[in-house]
Amino acid sequence: MLDGLRATLHRMIETPRGDGVAVVRVPKILARNLNDLLGNPLCSAEEMARRRAAAARLANLTTAEKPAARREPTPVIVYYEKDRNQRLVDRVRELLDARGIAYRMLDVAGDERTMAFIVREAQCEEDDLPIVYVGAAALGGYEKLVESDVSGALRQAVFGA
Repeated sequence: MLDGLRATLHRMIETPRGDGVAVVRVPKILARNLNDLLGNPLCSAEEMARRRAAAARLANLTTAEKPAARREPTPVIVYYEKDRNQRLVDRVRELLDARGIAYRMLDVAGDERTMAFIVREAQCEEDDLPIVYVGAAALGGYEKLVESDVSGALRQAVFGA
């Protein structure tokens, strides 16, 4: 019923009938301007049907199941020296494998520049290898890796929230 009233009022203000008389023309102009200002609530039946169809399409699009955006895991790099602290290297591998975290093992034996970088960034000694990096941040040795794993910080750093 309300739609019929809206369509009838729209026809009344849009018809050219009576525009020759100023008493009819001026209120129609004011009514058209007010209708435009309010976002055209008075419109034809076809326009109302078009608007309803657009609103239904929008509702379908907004309620449609959106696939969860998957984020690439942060790269994990384990720096170690060839024959030093092999037991800790094996433990680091076991922990990362058990958590399903992909990692790269980089041997820094004989690479003084990389060793200096690791010691400086991780604030450790050369004897503290293996050192785990998550992205660009030094996580630390095996003990720090276990602490961050237990607290959940490792999973969050690698896979995100």
